[in-house]
Formats: sequence, C-alpha cells, structure tokens
Amino acid sequence: MADILRSSEDIKYVKIENRKSGGGNPAYERVRTAVVGAGKMGAIHAKVYNSLPRSELVAVVDIAAEKAQRLAHQFNCLATTSCADILDKVDAVTIATPTVTHLELAKVFIKNNIAVMVEKPLAVNVREGRKIVSLAKENNCLVAVGHSERCNPVAQAMKRLNIEPKFIEATRISPYPFRSNDVGVVLDVMIHDIDIILSLAASKIKRIDAVGVSVVDEKEDICNARIVFENGCIANITASRLALRTERKVRVFSRQAYLSVDYFKKSGIIIKADPNANVVEWIKEQRASGGLDLTTVNWPDLLHIEQLEIDDKEPVRLQQEAFLRAVVNRALAPEVSAEEGLAALKCAEKILASIKKRKYHWEAESEDESTTKD
Repeated sequence: MADILRSSEDIKYVKIENRKSGGGNPAYERVRTAVVGAGKMGAIHAKVYNSLPRSELVAVVDIAAEKAQRLAHQFNCLATTSCADILDKVDAVTIATPTVTHLELAKVFIKNNIAVMVEKPLAVNVREGRKIVSLAKENNCLVAVGHSERCNPVAQAMKRLNIEPKFIEATRISPYPFRSNDVGVVLDVMIHDIDIILSLAASKIKRIDAVGVSVVDEKEDICNARIVFENGCIANITASRLALRTERKVRVFSRQAYLSVDYFKKSGIIIKADPNANVVEWIKEQRASGGLDLTTVNWPDLLHIEQLEIDDKEPVRLQQEAFLRAVVNRALAPEVSAEEGLAALKCAEKILASIKKRKYHWEAESEDESTTKD
C-alpha cells in the first residue's frame, strides 16, 4: 500500500486542468484517464477507457510493476507503481484495487481534485465510505462508484419502465471465483442487487433479516436477505459464490406489471396489467358459468407477454461514458454517485450485522443443546 501511495510528504497536491481541443467546446473535450489496479477489473476499465473518444488513457498504476507494465503495454501508455507519478498527468481515474485500499487511494486523488470512479463497493465499511463522501464534498470533487450492473441493458430497460415495485426477488449465484477474498459474498456479489433494488424501491429501509454461511472463507460465501422498505416494498435477495452454475435473475412484482429478467442472458419479459385485464375477467366468467374445464387451459397461452426492449451495450462502457460526461460537465451526474454507493454499503452492512446476530444466536443454541445432552 505504501509503495503505491508513497508517503504523504512525497505527494504534491495540485489542481489538474482538463486538456481541451475544439476551441474549448465541451463536446470535444478529452479527459486524461488512468486505471489504478491492473487485475481483472482494471484490465476491463483500461480497455474501455482506451476505446472511448472522450478518453485519453495515459497510465496504469499497480504495486506489481510487471502487471502494470504488461497492461500498459497493450495500450501504449505509462506504467508506474505509484499514484504520485500521475497526479500532474490525469483528470480522472478508476480505482480497481482490493476494497480495503479504496479509501487511502481515493483520498490522494480527491485532495488533488482529480475525479474518481471507485469500483464497487465504495469502501470496506460504512465508516470509510462516509470519509470518501465527506472528502469529495470538502474538495468539490466528483466521485462515482462502479456499480456496473446498474448499466446492464436489462437494468436500464427496467429503469425506463418507471414502475413502483411491491415485491422484488433477486438471485445472483456463481461458482467460486478464487478472487475478492478480502470481502464476503455480500460486498463482492450481493452489493450489485442491493444497489439496483434501492434504486427501484426508492424508499428508506425499515427492517432487514439475513442469514449467511461461511464455507471456504472466513467471511460469508452464501447469503439470503429480506429487506422491508417503509413504502411497503419487500425484497428477497440470494447470493452465493459456491454454486455449480452462474445465474443472475430478478423478478419484480408491481401493480402496473410483472417483470422477469436475466442479467446474464440479457433478456427479459414483461406482463403488463392493463393488456391482461380481460384474461382475469374471462377466468371469473368461466368459473361462474362452469361451462369450461379450466384444468385444460394453459395459463401462459392466455397472457399477453412482451419481450423487454433491451439495448445490447456494454455496461462498463455506459458507466464510463456517464462518468466522463460528468467530469466534463459537473451539472451532470454519473450513473452511480458516491452517495448512492454509500447507501448500498449501509444496506450491506446492515445485512452483515443481521448475519452476525443470527450466527451468534445459532452458536448459543448449539451450546445449549450440547449442554442438555451432557
């Protein structure tokens, strides 16, 4: 950590001005970008930054010099092991490093008024997340959070429908990834659905009940959480990184419509209430008359089912485009702000607290049982 940061005495805090072309027209303004962290996510961010017309990828930073050089070589940009080396060279950075390093790394760039996108989750805990949000406000610096699933075409399609959900069921499971072992499945995987559900429910949380199980790591590998919102919406979320297959699905029930979407396959259906009102009336009429054996009727055949209109765009690209637009024009907002990232982190921390409380309860029960048997 010290290598990538260097000591605070070595870092000169400077204000970076964006390089402009096209006579200063924001439509043609290019943003000098860098990626901190040359792992899997860092490589994805670097590739996208390099492909965006509004971005000029100038550097890759990683404490492992060989990793930084290997990734930087692909895009013909600077490789370095220290953030201090790029403070006078960039306007915006993406931090794609282990979660425990997010605060210290973000602090360096925020204090230099360099826009920051932090890969999800915002921080390792709410306390550090609050510090990042506070630093951003104090320095009037743009900070976004890389909840790229919010930019998934399926999530974007749901957003356009503008429905008011009453019940949301989300499942996100996959085989063990052999990475992100600094956090459990809640902060590694479930955080995606937490962010999306908070944006859909648009209400304060009333209560959370959760259960989690640790199998491979000390932290939870499997979790189920039930979130009750003040507006009456209820969400049930399941996340696992020990599954035999990959599945990322969500179902949304509302008065206006029912949605069933698959993030992984980028597909979904919607059954709207209004076009199907006649179906309900027909069933009632048939029951009243007794003229038809309803057991012979195939329910899906009666319904008016629509395919969700989905734009097949890369989530990280949409996320970075929104981020860079906000860098150039501060009147615009990134896809997920630091405050929204903090809200997801607060919810995740409440889920973890519920897991801990229940875990202790189970341990106590186990001890009581063993005492009884003795």
